[in-house]
Amino acid sequence: MDIQELDTTDPAALRAWHEVMEQAVRADRPHALLATYEAFEVTATAPSTYYSRTWLQAVEGAEVVGVAELELPLQENLDVGWCEVSVLPQHRRRGVGRALWDAVAERGHADGRTRLGGEVSVDLAVAGAGYAFATALGAVEKHHEDHLLADLPVTSTAIDPAYELVAWQGRCPDEHRAAYLAMRNQMNADVPTGELDLEAEVLDDARLASSEERLMKAYDVRVAAARRRSDGVFGGYSLLFVPHGADYGWQDDTLVMPEHRGHRLGAALKSANYAGLPATITSVHTWTDPQNTAMHHTNTALGFRVVEHMYEVEAVIA
Repeated sequence: MDIQELDTTDPAALRAWHEVMEQAVRADRPHALLATYEAFEVTATAPSTYYSRTWLQAVEGAEVVGVAELELPLQENLDVGWCEVSVLPQHRRRGVGRALWDAVAERGHADGRTRLGGEVSVDLAVAGAGYAFATALGAVEKHHEDHLLADLPVTSTAIDPAYELVAWQGRCPDEHRAAYLAMRNQMNADVPTGELDLEAEVLDDARLASSEERLMKAYDVRVAAARRRSDGVFGGYSLLFVPHGADYGWQDDTLVMPEHRGHRLGAALKSANYAGLPATITSVHTWTDPQNTAMHHTNTALGFRVVEHMYEVEAVIA
C-alpha cells in the first residue's frame, strides 16, 4: 500500500478520489451531506488564501482504497489542523485508515500544528466505524451537534411587522455589506464550540468577497436578513447554500442579534429562504447544538428531524 498526495491537476484522479470518499462515507451514513464533485473540484483546483489543503490517497495496485484531507488555517488557529479519513468498507481493519492518519499527522506536525480536529458523524440507525476509529487514535470529544433534515415545503413563518425582509443571492450588495459583516462576525464569536479552544474567525470585506466568489462557483448562495423598519438596523440573517444540480439545500448560519431576539426572526428568515427555492429542491440539512434550545426548537417546529449526531473530536499530535 502506498500513501500518495492527490495530483489536483489530474481530472481523472480528482474524480477517483471523490468517488472513493463518497462510497466510504455513505456506507455508514445514508444521510451524509458531502461536497459535490463540483464543489470539491473548486476547492482542489483554486487554492484559498486563508486555508492550505492537502488531499491524500491510499493506493493498492491501481486501486484507491482510502482517502484523507488535511486543512490548515492560515489566519487564526495556527496550532490546529482539520482532517478527515475515509476508507472503503471492504478495506477496513487492515491498517489503511491508520496509515492515512499517520501521514496526515506527520504533515500537520511538520507545519507546526500541535493538534488535529475533525468531525465524526454517527447515523441514528446505521452502525458505523468512524467514532471508534477516532477514539482509537486518541481523539477526544470536545463538542457535539445534531444533524437535522427537513422535507420541503415547511410551515411558513411570517416576519414580525416591525421588520422587513431583505434578501439577496450570491454576493452581498454593497449597501448591506457593513451590516452583514457585523452580523457574520457576531455569529463567529457566538457559535457554540463546546470545549474546543479556538480563535473566532474574523471577516473583513476582502475575506468575505473571497468566500463569496469561491462559493458561487459551486453553490446557489441565498441570504435572508431582517431589517428593523423604525431605524434601518439589521437584526439577523440566515445563510443557505444549494449545490448546483442538487435537489437539497444546506442551511448554514442563522443569527439573531441579541437586542432583536424574541421576535421569531430565526424561523421567519429560514422559512423565507426555503419559500424562495425552486420546486426541485426537496430537502434541507442543518446542524444545531442541542444545548442551543431556542434554535433547536425553531428547527424542530419547522419540521426538521434529527438524523445523525455529529461529534467534533481532537487529538494532540505534538
